Amino acid sequence: MAAASRQLVAVVIPTLNEEAAIAGVVGAIPRGVVDDIIVADSASTDRTVERARAAGARVVSESRRGYGRACRAGAEAAGYCDIIVFLDGDGSDCPELIPELIAPIAEGRADFVIGSRTRGTREAHSMSAHQILAGYAIGAALRLLYGVRYTDMGPFRAIRREALMRLGMRETSYGWNLEMQMRAARMGLRIIELPVAHRRRAGGVSKVSGSLGGTLKASWRILLTFLRIALETRRGIPAAR
Repeated sequence: MAAASRQLVAVVIPTLNEEAAIAGVVGAIPRGVVDDIIVADSASTDRTVERARAAGARVVSESRRGYGRACRAGAEAAGYCDIIVFLDGDGSDCPELIPELIAPIAEGRADFVIGSRTRGTREAHSMSAHQILAGYAIGAALRLLYGVRYTDMGPFRAIRREALMRLGMRETSYGWNLEMQMRAARMGLRIIELPVAHRRRAGGVSKVSGSLGGTLKASWRILLTFLRIALETRRGIPAAR
């Protein structure tokens, strides 16, 4: 059981066919600061679920595929926690940095902390040039819209759970991260961006950058998400509360 004076922390790891890396990711999560490890699996066809459970994670199954759907399923399963940390299951994020991401929230200085890969130390070939460019380009656009400085749309992030559930998240696919950042800025959450280290994935093939089709699909979903929420802002649609 966690100490009464400490806020409860859940880690949510959305997965789809990450059997090569998931056990290592779960095993690297610092148990002293994390109370629940949730692997939110969206219909993997390999041994991801089996290996996640063997490594000590709680598995939540989402029958429909979609990065956003898996993230939402994991967040809903963490109903008793105060802080949710999201990270990918491919081994590219560094779980040992979780204490740094949750500290500003636990100390009452922030509601949302995003790890920036572009500002951190990156292993060679861990990010493509277009991923880095997209992070800066979207960041510049969001600064014009909301006055918030972002340099990345990376998956490694921490957020106060009650704030996340008030955002009114709708995205079911790869636009989830961007939607969270845009809605957090619209709502006026206290946001901090911290540099984080980033590695090449530990195994398997990226669903986004691993193929031209995956890259185009993800880029299209991200663009649609940006336009949808930007139009909400221009039309004066109130931010969720």
